[in-house]
Amino acid sequence: MFDLHSLDDLSRLAETDELECKLAQGQDGKGEIPKDFWLTYSAMANARGGVVLLGVREKNGRFSVAGLEHPHKLRSDLFNTLNNRAKVSANLLSDTDVEEARIDGKSVLVVRIPAATRKQRPVFLNGQPLGNTWRRLNDGDRQCDDETVKRMLAEQLEDSRDTRILTGFGIQDLDGDSLHAYRNAFAVHRPGHPWIALDDATFLKMIGGWREDRSSGEAGLTAAGLLMFGQWPALPEAFPLYFLDYQERPADPESTTRWLDRVVPDGSWSGNVYDFFRKVIRKLTADLKVPFVLKDNVRVEDTPVHQALREAMVNCLIHADYTDRASVLVVKSPSGFSFRNPGAMRLPLAQVLQGGASDCRNRTLHQMFLFINLGERAGSGLPKIRSCWEAEGHGLRLYDSFEPFDHTVLEMNWSAASLPKDRETPGKTPGKTPGKTPERILEVLKAEPGVSIPELALRLGKSDSAIERAIRKLREAGRLRRRGPAKGGSWELVE
Repeated sequence: MFDLHSLDDLSRLAETDELECKLAQGQDGKGEIPKDFWLTYSAMANARGGVVLLGVREKNGRFSVAGLEHPHKLRSDLFNTLNNRAKVSANLLSDTDVEEARIDGKSVLVVRIPAATRKQRPVFLNGQPLGNTWRRLNDGDRQCDDETVKRMLAEQLEDSRDTRILTGFGIQDLDGDSLHAYRNAFAVHRPGHPWIALDDATFLKMIGGWREDRSSGEAGLTAAGLLMFGQWPALPEAFPLYFLDYQERPADPESTTRWLDRVVPDGSWSGNVYDFFRKVIRKLTADLKVPFVLKDNVRVEDTPVHQALREAMVNCLIHADYTDRASVLVVKSPSGFSFRNPGAMRLPLAQVLQGGASDCRNRTLHQMFLFINLGERAGSGLPKIRSCWEAEGHGLRLYDSFEPFDHTVLEMNWSAASLPKDRETPGKTPGKTPGKTPERILEVLKAEPGVSIPELALRLGKSDSAIERAIRKLREAGRLRRRGPAKGGSWELVE
Protein backbone atom coordinates (compact mmCIF):
# COMPACT_ATOMS: atom_id res chain seq x y z
CA MET A 1 0.00 0.00 0.00
CA PHE A 2 1.31 3.46 -0.92
CA ASP A 3 0.86 6.05 1.85
CA LEU A 4 1.47 9.76 1.50
CA HIS A 5 0.77 11.67 4.70
CA SER A 6 2.74 14.88 4.56
CA LEU A 7 4.70 17.32 2.47
CA ASP A 8 7.81 15.92 4.12
CA ASP A 9 7.02 12.57 2.52
CA LEU A 10 6.51 14.28 -0.84
CA SER A 11 9.81 16.15 -0.67
CA ARG A 12 11.66 12.84 -0.45
CA LEU A 13 10.01 11.32 -3.52
CA ALA A 14 11.98 10.24 -6.57
CA GLU A 15 10.51 8.90 -9.79
CA THR A 16 11.49 5.26 -10.31
CA ASP A 17 10.36 2.34 -12.43
CA GLU A 18 7.43 1.95 -10.02
CA LEU A 19 6.53 5.59 -9.28
CA GLU A 20 5.47 8.47 -11.54
CA CYS A 21 4.10 11.93 -10.69
CA LYS A 22 1.91 13.95 -13.08
CA LEU A 23 0.52 17.48 -12.75
CA ALA A 24 -2.88 16.62 -14.32
CA GLN A 25 -4.10 20.26 -14.33
CA GLY A 26 -5.46 20.39 -17.87
CA GLN A 27 -5.56 23.47 -20.09
CA ASP A 28 -8.12 25.24 -17.89
CA GLY A 29 -6.32 24.37 -14.66
CA LYS A 30 -9.33 22.47 -13.34
CA GLY A 31 -7.79 19.07 -13.90
CA GLU A 32 -7.83 16.29 -16.48
CA ILE A 33 -6.15 12.94 -17.10
CA PRO A 34 -2.97 13.83 -19.02
CA LYS A 35 -2.44 12.08 -22.34
CA ASP A 36 0.91 10.66 -21.26
CA PHE A 37 -0.77 8.96 -18.29
CA TRP A 38 -1.89 6.24 -20.70
CA LEU A 39 1.66 5.58 -21.86
CA THR A 40 2.62 5.11 -18.20
CA TYR A 41 -0.41 2.87 -17.60
CA SER A 42 0.61 0.60 -20.49
CA ALA A 43 4.27 0.72 -19.46
CA MET A 44 3.73 -0.18 -15.81
CA ALA A 45 1.14 -2.85 -16.63
CA ASN A 46 3.58 -4.53 -19.02
CA ALA A 47 6.39 -4.43 -16.44
CA ARG A 48 6.03 -4.84 -12.65
CA GLY A 49 3.21 -2.44 -11.95
CA GLY A 50 3.57 0.84 -10.10
CA VAL A 51 1.97 3.97 -8.66
CA VAL A 52 1.02 7.23 -10.42
CA LEU A 53 0.32 10.38 -8.39
CA LEU A 54 -2.02 12.81 -10.16
CA GLY A 55 -1.91 16.40 -8.94
CA VAL A 56 1.79 16.53 -8.12
CA ARG A 57 4.18 19.01 -9.77
CA GLU A 58 7.80 18.09 -10.57
CA LYS A 59 10.45 20.71 -11.24
CA ASN A 60 14.19 20.06 -11.32
CA GLY A 61 13.71 16.80 -9.46
CA ARG A 62 11.69 18.44 -6.67
CA PHE A 63 8.02 17.65 -6.06
CA SER A 64 5.21 19.83 -4.74
CA VAL A 65 1.46 19.47 -4.41
CA ALA A 66 -0.58 21.26 -7.07
CA GLY A 67 -3.80 19.51 -6.11
CA LEU A 68 -6.89 18.60 -8.11
CA GLU A 69 -9.98 20.80 -8.07
CA HIS A 70 -12.36 18.00 -9.09
CA PRO A 71 -10.75 14.64 -8.20
CA HIS A 72 -14.07 12.77 -8.52
CA LYS A 73 -14.42 13.90 -12.14
CA LEU A 74 -10.87 12.71 -12.93
CA ARG A 75 -11.63 9.41 -11.29
CA SER A 76 -14.76 9.02 -13.43
CA ASP A 77 -12.88 9.99 -16.61
CA LEU A 78 -10.15 7.52 -15.73
CA PHE A 79 -12.50 4.55 -15.47
CA ASN A 80 -14.51 5.60 -18.54
CA THR A 81 -11.36 5.47 -20.64
CA LEU A 82 -10.14 2.26 -19.01
CA ASN A 83 -13.37 0.55 -20.05
CA ASN A 84 -13.18 1.81 -23.63
CA ARG A 85 -11.48 -0.98 -25.61
CA ALA A 86 -10.83 1.39 -28.50
CA LYS A 87 -8.56 3.36 -26.16
CA VAL A 88 -7.10 0.78 -23.73
CA SER A 89 -6.89 -2.98 -24.30
CA ALA A 90 -7.49 -3.98 -20.66
CA ASN A 91 -8.75 -2.40 -17.46
CA LEU A 92 -6.59 -3.76 -14.65
CA LEU A 93 -7.90 -1.39 -11.97
CA SER A 94 -10.60 -1.84 -9.34
CA ASP A 95 -12.15 0.90 -7.21
CA THR A 96 -9.64 0.28 -4.44
CA ASP A 97 -6.73 0.95 -6.82
CA VAL A 98 -7.66 4.65 -7.14
CA GLU A 99 -7.57 6.60 -3.88
CA GLU A 100 -7.91 10.28 -3.04
CA ALA A 101 -5.28 11.59 -0.64
CA ARG A 102 -5.32 14.99 1.12
CA ILE A 103 -2.00 16.75 1.50
CA ASP A 104 -1.78 20.24 2.97
CA GLY A 105 -5.47 20.66 2.26
CA LYS A 106 -5.16 19.69 -1.41
CA SER A 107 -6.43 16.57 -3.22
CA VAL A 108 -4.15 14.11 -4.98
CA LEU A 109 -5.22 10.92 -6.75
CA VAL A 110 -3.09 7.85 -6.01
CA VAL A 111 -3.46 5.35 -8.86
CA ARG A 112 -2.04 1.90 -8.23
CA ILE A 113 -1.42 -0.03 -11.46
CA PRO A 114 -0.93 -3.79 -11.02
CA ALA A 115 1.34 -5.81 -13.27
CA ALA A 116 -0.64 -7.49 -16.03
CA THR A 117 -0.69 -11.27 -16.09
CA ARG A 118 0.77 -13.20 -19.02
CA LYS A 119 -2.75 -13.67 -20.41
CA GLN A 120 -3.39 -9.90 -20.25
CA ARG A 121 -0.14 -8.74 -21.88
CA PRO A 122 0.45 -6.79 -23.98
CA VAL A 123 -1.60 -3.95 -22.52
CA PHE A 124 -1.75 -1.51 -25.45
CA LEU A 125 -3.47 1.69 -26.57
CA ASN A 126 -5.64 2.81 -29.50
CA GLY A 127 -6.79 -0.67 -30.50
CA GLN A 128 -3.47 -1.73 -32.06
CA PRO A 129 -0.65 -3.48 -30.16
CA LEU A 130 2.12 -2.75 -32.69
CA GLY A 131 3.44 0.75 -32.08
CA ASN A 132 1.12 1.31 -29.11
CA THR A 133 2.62 -0.95 -26.43
CA TRP A 134 4.90 0.49 -23.75
CA ARG A 135 7.03 -0.88 -20.94
CA ARG A 136 8.48 0.77 -17.84
CA LEU A 137 12.28 0.73 -17.76
CA ASN A 138 14.13 2.60 -15.03
CA ASP A 139 12.11 5.81 -14.56
CA GLY A 140 10.81 6.13 -18.12
CA ASP A 141 8.16 4.73 -20.42
CA ARG A 142 9.74 2.98 -23.40
CA GLN A 143 7.90 2.05 -26.59
CA CYS A 144 8.17 -1.69 -27.29
CA ASP A 145 9.50 -2.72 -30.67
CA ASP A 146 7.42 -5.03 -32.84
CA GLU A 147 9.44 -8.13 -31.95
CA THR A 148 8.85 -7.62 -28.23
CA VAL A 149 5.12 -7.16 -28.80
CA LYS A 150 4.92 -10.30 -30.95
CA ARG A 151 6.63 -12.29 -28.20
CA MET A 152 4.12 -10.98 -25.66
CA LEU A 153 1.29 -12.06 -27.97
CA ALA A 154 2.86 -15.50 -28.43
CA GLU A 155 3.28 -15.86 -24.67
CA GLN A 156 -0.37 -14.88 -24.21
CA LEU A 157 -1.68 -17.40 -26.72
CA GLU A 158 0.67 -20.36 -26.19
CA ASP A 159 0.60 -21.89 -22.74
CA SER A 160 3.47 -24.10 -23.85
CA ARG A 161 5.89 -22.70 -26.42
CA ASP A 162 7.37 -26.04 -27.49
CA THR A 163 4.35 -28.04 -28.69
CA ARG A 164 4.02 -26.46 -32.12
CA ILE A 165 4.76 -28.60 -35.17
CA LEU A 166 7.79 -27.44 -37.17
CA THR A 167 6.82 -27.50 -40.83
CA GLY A 168 9.51 -29.02 -43.04
CA PHE A 169 11.50 -30.61 -40.20
CA GLY A 170 11.64 -34.36 -39.58
CA ILE A 171 13.52 -37.28 -38.08
CA GLN A 172 16.46 -36.56 -40.40
CA ASP A 173 17.09 -33.34 -38.42
CA LEU A 174 17.68 -35.22 -35.17
CA ASP A 175 20.98 -36.39 -33.76
CA GLY A 176 20.73 -40.17 -33.44
CA ASP A 177 23.34 -40.41 -30.68
CA SER A 178 21.44 -37.88 -28.55
CA LEU A 179 18.14 -39.71 -28.94
CA HIS A 180 19.70 -43.09 -28.16
CA ALA A 181 21.53 -41.69 -25.11
CA TYR A 182 18.20 -40.39 -23.85
CA ARG A 183 16.53 -43.76 -24.52
CA ASN A 184 19.26 -45.50 -22.52
CA ALA A 185 18.66 -43.13 -19.60
CA PHE A 186 14.91 -43.75 -19.90
CA ALA A 187 15.46 -47.51 -19.74
CA VAL A 188 17.69 -47.20 -16.67
CA HIS A 189 15.18 -45.09 -14.75
CA ARG A 190 12.06 -46.92 -15.98
CA PRO A 191 13.01 -50.60 -16.36
CA GLY A 192 10.24 -52.70 -17.84
CA HIS A 193 8.39 -49.71 -19.27
CA PRO A 194 6.47 -50.64 -22.46
CA TRP A 195 7.92 -47.68 -24.38
CA ILE A 196 11.42 -49.16 -24.21
CA ALA A 197 10.60 -51.65 -26.98
CA LEU A 198 9.17 -49.03 -29.36
CA ASP A 199 10.98 -47.91 -32.49
CA ASP A 200 12.51 -44.41 -32.46
CA ALA A 201 9.66 -42.69 -34.30
CA THR A 202 6.97 -44.13 -32.05
CA PHE A 203 9.00 -43.50 -28.91
CA LEU A 204 9.49 -39.90 -30.00
CA LYS A 205 5.74 -39.52 -30.43
CA MET A 206 5.04 -40.92 -26.97
CA ILE A 207 7.33 -38.41 -25.22
CA GLY A 208 6.05 -35.41 -27.21
CA GLY A 209 8.82 -35.01 -29.76
CA TRP A 210 6.44 -35.82 -32.64
CA ARG A 211 2.81 -34.74 -32.77
CA GLU A 212 -0.28 -35.03 -34.93
CA ASP A 213 -2.76 -32.14 -34.95
CA ARG A 214 -6.21 -33.72 -34.94
CA SER A 215 -7.98 -30.60 -36.22
CA SER A 216 -5.71 -29.86 -39.19
CA GLY A 217 -4.31 -33.33 -39.82
CA GLU A 218 -0.76 -31.92 -39.81
CA ALA A 219 1.91 -34.17 -38.31
CA GLY A 220 5.57 -33.59 -37.67
CA LEU A 221 8.46 -32.90 -35.37
CA THR A 222 7.63 -30.58 -32.47
CA ALA A 223 9.72 -27.68 -31.26
CA ALA A 224 10.48 -29.75 -28.14
CA GLY A 225 11.67 -32.69 -30.23
CA LEU A 226 14.11 -30.56 -32.21
CA LEU A 227 15.33 -28.60 -29.18
CA MET A 228 15.97 -31.75 -27.16
CA PHE A 229 17.50 -33.98 -29.85
CA GLY A 230 18.17 -31.81 -32.91
CA GLN A 231 21.45 -31.26 -34.67
CA TRP A 232 23.21 -28.33 -36.27
CA PRO A 233 22.28 -26.57 -38.59
CA ALA A 234 18.61 -27.54 -38.19
CA LEU A 235 18.43 -25.91 -34.73
CA PRO A 236 19.29 -22.33 -35.82
CA GLU A 237 17.14 -22.77 -38.94
CA ALA A 238 14.08 -23.33 -36.72
CA PHE A 239 15.23 -20.95 -33.96
CA PRO A 240 17.42 -18.20 -35.50
CA LEU A 241 18.36 -16.71 -32.10
CA TYR A 242 19.10 -20.10 -30.46
CA PHE A 243 22.40 -20.23 -28.55
CA LEU A 244 23.61 -22.18 -25.53
CA ASP A 245 26.67 -20.99 -23.61
CA TYR A 246 28.57 -22.41 -20.63
CA GLN A 247 31.53 -20.52 -19.20
CA GLU A 248 33.89 -21.26 -16.35
CA ARG A 249 35.31 -17.92 -15.32
CA PRO A 250 38.39 -17.02 -13.28
CA ALA A 251 38.17 -15.47 -9.82
CA ASP A 252 39.42 -12.05 -10.95
CA PRO A 253 36.82 -10.30 -13.15
CA GLU A 254 39.57 -8.00 -14.42
CA SER A 255 41.64 -10.91 -15.70
CA THR A 256 42.57 -10.87 -19.38
CA THR A 257 41.49 -14.53 -19.45
CA ARG A 258 37.75 -14.30 -20.00
CA TRP A 259 37.04 -17.97 -19.33
CA LEU A 260 38.90 -21.10 -18.30
CA ASP A 261 36.50 -23.48 -20.05
CA ARG A 262 33.62 -22.96 -22.44
CA VAL A 263 30.93 -25.02 -24.15
CA VAL A 264 29.03 -23.54 -27.11
CA PRO A 265 27.58 -25.05 -30.30
CA ASP A 266 30.78 -25.07 -32.38
CA GLY A 267 30.15 -27.96 -34.81
CA SER A 268 32.00 -30.52 -32.70
CA TRP A 269 28.78 -31.77 -31.06
CA SER A 270 25.04 -31.67 -31.77
CA GLY A 271 24.31 -28.36 -30.03
CA ASN A 272 20.96 -29.57 -28.68
CA VAL A 273 19.51 -29.04 -25.20
CA TYR A 274 19.97 -32.62 -23.99
CA ASP A 275 23.63 -32.84 -24.96
CA PHE A 276 24.26 -29.39 -23.49
CA PHE A 277 22.78 -30.58 -20.19
CA ARG A 278 24.91 -33.74 -20.21
CA LYS A 279 28.12 -31.87 -20.97
CA VAL A 280 27.59 -28.99 -18.57
CA ILE A 281 26.21 -30.78 -15.52
CA ARG A 282 29.44 -32.81 -15.28
CA LYS A 283 31.48 -29.62 -15.34
CA LEU A 284 29.29 -27.91 -12.73
CA THR A 285 29.61 -30.77 -10.26
CA ALA A 286 33.19 -31.88 -11.03
CA ASP A 287 34.74 -30.11 -8.02
CA LEU A 288 32.03 -30.79 -5.45
CA LYS A 289 33.00 -32.65 -2.32
CA VAL A 290 31.10 -35.88 -1.66
CA PRO A 291 30.99 -37.09 1.96
CA PHE A 292 31.32 -40.80 2.61
CA VAL A 293 27.72 -41.93 3.19
CA LEU A 294 26.40 -45.48 2.84
CA LYS A 295 22.82 -46.43 2.06
CA ASP A 296 22.00 -50.13 1.80
CA ASN A 297 25.79 -50.79 1.74
CA VAL A 298 26.15 -48.57 -1.35
CA ARG A 299 27.97 -45.23 -1.24
CA VAL A 300 25.66 -42.29 -1.93
CA GLU A 301 27.41 -39.75 -4.12
CA ASP A 302 24.56 -37.28 -4.27
CA THR A 303 24.29 -34.28 -1.96
CA PRO A 304 21.76 -31.42 -1.62
CA VAL A 305 24.22 -29.25 -3.55
CA HIS A 306 24.30 -31.76 -6.44
CA GLN A 307 20.51 -31.86 -6.43
CA ALA A 308 20.19 -28.07 -6.40
CA LEU A 309 22.57 -27.63 -9.34
CA ARG A 310 20.84 -30.32 -11.41
CA GLU A 311 17.45 -28.77 -10.76
CA ALA A 312 18.75 -25.27 -11.53
CA MET A 313 20.19 -26.48 -14.83
CA VAL A 314 16.94 -28.17 -15.86
CA ASN A 315 14.93 -25.17 -14.67
CA CYS A 316 17.02 -22.85 -16.85
CA LEU A 317 16.47 -24.97 -19.98
CA ILE A 318 12.74 -25.63 -19.62
CA HIS A 319 11.84 -22.00 -18.90
CA ALA A 320 13.93 -20.51 -21.73
CA ASP A 321 12.24 -18.60 -24.55
CA TYR A 322 14.29 -19.90 -27.46
CA THR A 323 12.83 -17.22 -29.76
CA ASP A 324 14.14 -14.35 -27.60
CA ARG A 325 17.33 -12.39 -28.18
CA ALA A 326 19.24 -13.36 -25.04
CA SER A 327 21.07 -16.69 -24.94
CA VAL A 328 21.03 -19.46 -22.38
CA LEU A 329 24.10 -18.70 -20.27
CA VAL A 330 25.43 -20.92 -17.47
CA VAL A 331 28.41 -19.60 -15.52
CA LYS A 332 30.65 -21.33 -13.00
CA SER A 333 33.06 -19.22 -10.97
CA PRO A 334 34.90 -19.50 -7.64
CA SER A 335 32.11 -17.54 -5.95
CA GLY A 336 29.28 -19.76 -7.22
CA PHE A 337 27.01 -20.34 -10.21
CA SER A 338 24.68 -18.34 -12.41
CA PHE A 339 21.90 -19.60 -14.70
CA ARG A 340 20.39 -17.19 -17.22
CA ASN A 341 17.56 -18.07 -19.56
CA PRO A 342 15.96 -15.84 -22.20
CA GLY A 343 12.46 -14.71 -21.28
CA ALA A 344 11.12 -12.97 -18.18
CA MET A 345 9.34 -14.88 -15.43
CA ARG A 346 5.76 -15.85 -16.23
CA LEU A 347 4.66 -15.63 -12.58
CA PRO A 348 5.41 -13.04 -9.86
CA LEU A 349 8.70 -13.60 -8.07
CA ALA A 350 7.16 -14.25 -4.65
CA GLN A 351 4.85 -16.88 -6.13
CA VAL A 352 7.72 -18.62 -7.92
CA LEU A 353 9.83 -18.81 -4.76
CA GLN A 354 6.93 -19.97 -2.62
CA GLY A 355 5.97 -22.73 -5.05
CA GLY A 356 2.70 -24.50 -5.58
CA ALA A 357 1.95 -22.78 -8.89
CA SER A 358 3.62 -23.31 -12.24
CA ASP A 359 3.57 -21.74 -15.68
CA CYS A 360 6.36 -23.55 -17.48
CA ARG A 361 7.24 -22.07 -20.85
CA ASN A 362 8.27 -25.42 -22.39
CA ARG A 363 6.07 -28.07 -20.83
CA THR A 364 7.05 -30.86 -23.20
CA LEU A 365 10.75 -30.32 -22.51
CA HIS A 366 9.90 -30.39 -18.83
CA GLN A 367 8.10 -33.71 -19.23
CA MET A 368 11.01 -35.16 -21.22
CA PHE A 369 13.38 -34.40 -18.35
CA LEU A 370 10.90 -35.80 -15.82
CA PHE A 371 10.78 -39.08 -17.75
CA ILE A 372 14.47 -39.61 -16.88
CA ASN A 373 14.12 -38.41 -13.27
CA LEU A 374 15.50 -34.93 -13.87
CA GLY A 375 13.65 -31.88 -12.66
CA GLU A 376 10.74 -31.50 -10.28
CA ARG A 377 7.00 -31.59 -10.72
CA ALA A 378 5.21 -28.36 -11.62
CA GLY A 379 5.51 -25.63 -9.01
CA SER A 380 8.13 -27.32 -6.82
CA GLY A 381 11.36 -26.68 -8.76
CA LEU A 382 12.49 -23.35 -7.28
CA PRO A 383 11.43 -24.22 -3.71
CA LYS A 384 13.52 -27.40 -3.91
CA ILE A 385 16.54 -25.54 -5.31
CA ARG A 386 16.20 -22.96 -2.56
CA SER A 387 15.75 -25.58 0.15
CA CYS A 388 18.72 -27.69 -0.93
CA TRP A 389 21.04 -24.74 -1.47
CA GLU A 390 20.19 -22.59 1.52
CA ALA A 391 20.11 -25.59 3.85
CA GLU A 392 23.87 -25.74 3.30
CA GLY A 393 24.21 -22.07 4.22
CA HIS A 394 24.68 -20.73 0.70
CA GLY A 395 23.04 -17.67 -0.87
CA LEU A 396 20.43 -17.67 -3.63
CA ARG A 397 18.95 -14.85 -5.68
CA LEU A 398 16.33 -14.97 -8.45
CA TYR A 399 15.36 -12.00 -10.60
CA ASP A 400 14.32 -11.06 -14.12
CA SER A 401 15.02 -8.02 -16.26
CA PHE A 402 13.79 -6.42 -19.48
CA GLU A 403 17.16 -4.88 -20.37
CA PRO A 404 18.83 -5.24 -22.76
CA PHE A 405 16.50 -8.15 -23.55
CA ASP A 406 14.02 -10.13 -21.48
CA HIS A 407 15.86 -12.64 -19.32
CA THR A 408 15.72 -14.41 -15.95
CA VAL A 409 18.74 -15.07 -13.74
CA LEU A 410 19.20 -17.50 -10.87
CA GLU A 411 22.38 -16.82 -8.87
CA MET A 412 23.67 -19.45 -6.44
CA ASN A 413 26.61 -18.18 -4.43
CA TRP A 414 28.78 -20.11 -2.01
CA SER A 415 28.64 -19.00 1.61
CA ALA A 416 31.69 -17.10 2.82
CA ALA A 417 32.52 -19.93 5.23
CA SER A 418 32.83 -22.40 2.36
CA LEU A 419 35.20 -20.20 0.33
CA PRO A 420 38.95 -20.59 0.81
CA LYS A 421 40.72 -17.28 1.41
CA ASP A 422 42.14 -17.28 -2.12
CA ARG A 423 38.64 -17.76 -3.58
CA GLU A 424 36.88 -14.84 -1.86
CA THR A 425 35.22 -12.46 -4.28
CA PRO A 426 37.70 -9.81 -5.51
CA GLY A 427 36.80 -6.22 -4.74
CA LYS A 428 35.02 -6.97 -1.46
CA THR A 429 36.13 -5.01 1.60
CA PRO A 430 38.04 -7.26 4.05
CA GLY A 431 35.79 -8.47 6.82
CA LYS A 432 32.62 -7.88 4.78
CA THR A 433 31.67 -11.26 3.42
CA PRO A 434 29.01 -11.74 0.73
CA GLY A 435 27.41 -14.56 2.69
CA LYS A 436 26.34 -12.30 5.59
CA THR A 437 22.81 -10.92 5.54
CA PRO A 438 23.76 -7.20 5.20
CA GLU A 439 26.03 -7.93 2.22
CA ARG A 440 23.38 -10.07 0.56
CA ILE A 441 20.86 -7.27 1.10
CA LEU A 442 23.19 -4.79 -0.60
CA GLU A 443 23.66 -7.14 -3.56
CA VAL A 444 19.90 -7.33 -4.10
CA LEU A 445 19.28 -3.60 -3.59
CA LYS A 446 22.05 -2.66 -6.00
CA ALA A 447 20.14 -4.37 -8.80
CA GLU A 448 16.60 -3.65 -7.56
CA PRO A 449 16.48 -0.55 -5.32
CA GLY A 450 12.69 -0.63 -5.04
CA VAL A 451 12.37 -4.10 -3.50
CA SER A 452 10.33 -4.28 -0.29
CA ILE A 453 11.41 -5.67 3.10
CA PRO A 454 8.97 -8.64 2.91
CA GLU A 455 10.30 -9.52 -0.55
CA LEU A 456 13.90 -9.25 0.70
CA ALA A 457 13.01 -11.56 3.57
CA LEU A 458 11.47 -14.06 1.16
CA ARG A 459 14.46 -14.05 -1.17
CA LEU A 460 17.07 -14.36 1.56
CA GLY A 461 15.18 -16.84 3.71
CA LYS A 462 15.08 -14.47 6.71
CA SER A 463 12.35 -13.00 8.88
CA ASP A 464 11.10 -9.47 8.26
CA SER A 465 12.54 -8.39 11.61
CA ALA A 466 15.98 -9.80 10.71
CA ILE A 467 15.97 -7.82 7.45
CA GLU A 468 14.86 -4.65 9.30
CA ARG A 469 17.70 -5.04 11.83
CA ALA A 470 20.27 -5.54 9.07
CA ILE A 471 18.99 -2.51 7.13
CA ARG A 472 19.10 -0.38 10.30
CA LYS A 473 22.74 -1.35 10.82
CA LEU A 474 23.58 -0.56 7.19
CA ARG A 475 21.97 2.87 7.52
CA GLU A 476 23.76 3.57 10.81
CA ALA A 477 27.04 2.59 9.15
CA GLY A 478 26.37 5.04 6.33
CA ARG A 479 26.24 2.36 3.65
CA LEU A 480 22.56 2.68 2.76
CA ARG A 481 20.02 5.47 2.60
CA ARG A 482 16.35 5.76 1.73
CA ARG A 483 14.98 7.87 -1.12
CA GLY A 484 11.29 8.66 -0.88
CA PRO A 485 8.70 7.45 1.63
CA ALA A 486 8.73 4.13 3.44
CA LYS A 487 6.23 2.76 0.95
CA GLY A 488 6.83 3.59 -2.68
CA GLY A 489 10.38 4.89 -2.28
CA SER A 490 13.69 3.17 -3.07
CA TRP A 491 17.05 2.35 -1.53
CA GLU A 492 20.36 3.94 -2.51
CA LEU A 493 23.74 2.36 -1.83
CA VAL A 494 26.41 4.74 -0.49
CA GLU A 495 29.82 4.03 -1.96
